[in-house]
Amino acid sequence: MRELLPRAGEVDLFAAYAQADPGLRVNFVSSADGAAALDGRSDGLSGPADKLVFRVLRALADVIVVGAGTARIEGYGAVRLPAEHRDWRGAHGMPPAPPLAVVSRSLALDPASPMFTEADVRPLVLTGPDAPTPARQALAEVADLITGGSAAEWRALLAERGLTRILCEGGPRLFGSLLAEDLVDELCLTLSPVLARQEAPGIAEQPGGDGPVRLGLVHVLEDDGYLFLRYTVGRD
Repeated sequence: MRELLPRAGEVDLFAAYAQADPGLRVNFVSSADGAAALDGRSDGLSGPADKLVFRVLRALADVIVVGAGTARIEGYGAVRLPAEHRDWRGAHGMPPAPPLAVVSRSLALDPASPMFTEADVRPLVLTGPDAPTPARQALAEVADLITGGSAAEWRALLAERGLTRILCEGGPRLFGSLLAEDLVDELCLTLSPVLARQEAPGIAEQPGGDGPVRLGLVHVLEDDGYLFLRYTVGRD
């Protein structure tokens, strides 16, 4: 992998994606024609370099947040980091792996899913005050439930646990809701050298949004035709 901008040359991914301050980072892969999935899943757009960046972003995070629908569609399991990434976290005063936090207001989640039962770190479920009690009780056996009326409340409650570097892995509806609450600090976007040529959502669903959001380019990396774009999200 090489850096194209702001400087041409080889790249250290941990340095390239380091976060100096707490923040909420969103990571997506997209086809060249704007699709966030191929045949319903993002894996068809990915490749070895994208998966490497995916793992590095996880290693840098305090917590990984994902929408329940995306977790089901993508077949999420327990978070597993390579040994060298666990070692890197240990050397930087971080626990071996970040917890997975699943966003679900309905709590239509299976407590027997491997993302709960096989996790090395107890997972979290971010839900609302109206979530059904039976589902709460079932999920409380395998996860810590965090209740908030908005994404901003969830973020504050995560911060109380010391989880301030947040990596959101989608999906588009969750990304749209985070943008609507002005909570996103960074977008890490992999541009896949593929034309999907099929109906598929883009990376953000925000019906009735308040207009365009300005992005500031931090870097451009390249590997095997994939472009890795890191942006700051403007608040003008």
